[in-house]
Amino acid sequence: MKIPVFVSSPTSLSISQENARKRIIKLLDELGFEPRALGRSDYPSDFPLKEVLVIAKHCAGGVILGFEQFYTDSGTWKRRTKNETTQTDGIVFPTPWNNLEAGILYSLKKPLIVFKESKIKGGIFDSGASDVFIHQMPIGTMSAESKQALKETLLNWQRKVRSNYYDE
Repeated sequence: MKIPVFVSSPTSLSISQENARKRIIKLLDELGFEPRALGRSDYPSDFPLKEVLVIAKHCAGGVILGFEQFYTDSGTWKRRTKNETTQTDGIVFPTPWNNLEAGILYSLKKPLIVFKESKIKGGIFDSGASDVFIHQMPIGTMSAESKQALKETLLNWQRKVRSNYYDE
């Protein structure tokens, strides 16, 4: 029997993003986990936020996949405040659902592992926002060492998830 884990990821991804998601999903499967996600394995019969909570309660851990979902060439941070700054080197944002789902999983005390694309920041993707280390998304061709490092990262998280699952 596979252990259910919640996977927070947008449903609409580029080819390289989808390949990275599949790489992680494949490793989860190899480690004996059943990925659960709203809009992929589970479909809402009630409003989506309530369904996320229902699914998350039945999972032993969570995986947050921070993929770019919005891009703009430039923007202003903290507009009309004394800390206003302008950024002109491109700004990317993940789906807001990543932060909602991470918050739900965190409040349920589920072990989390967080991956993000390089420019993603804010909320759960900020270092120090939680006790969770933020990992770079495994996009593109990976060396044998990088693949092994990814697997070891998931193995460390796996121990916490299994402990949570069998303690419940």
